[in-house]
Amino acid sequence: MAKRFVRARPKRDQLPDLRERLESGEIEAMEPFGRAMTKALENARFDPASGEAIWIEEDYCVPPLAMERAEVLDDYFTEITIVEEDVDEAAGWQQIDDLPGLWEQILDQA
Repeated sequence: MAKRFVRARPKRDQLPDLRERLESGEIEAMEPFGRAMTKALENARFDPASGEAIWIEEDYCVPPLAMERAEVLDDYFTEITIVEEDVDEAAGWQQIDDLPGLWEQILDQA
């Protein structure tokens, strides 16, 4: 298992649908990655300077995030980039802790 430091450009018009899927538990129920993805996306941050969402994702795939992208991420984000392939989770979140939450930033602007 690795923790990936991820940056991606949100498809703003699609994010309300993603928020609904997260809140309904639909994504959390996806095996094997649903619980980890839900946690990561619920805690995602927003970088106002770049317009990107940023999060730390638990991942088992080769290539990285393959299942997650096919099932969820590619529907809601573009330019998905693995910034660091094996980051310490606590240190990764600490790097972005001062950024605003993705959901507050995006949904407040919708």
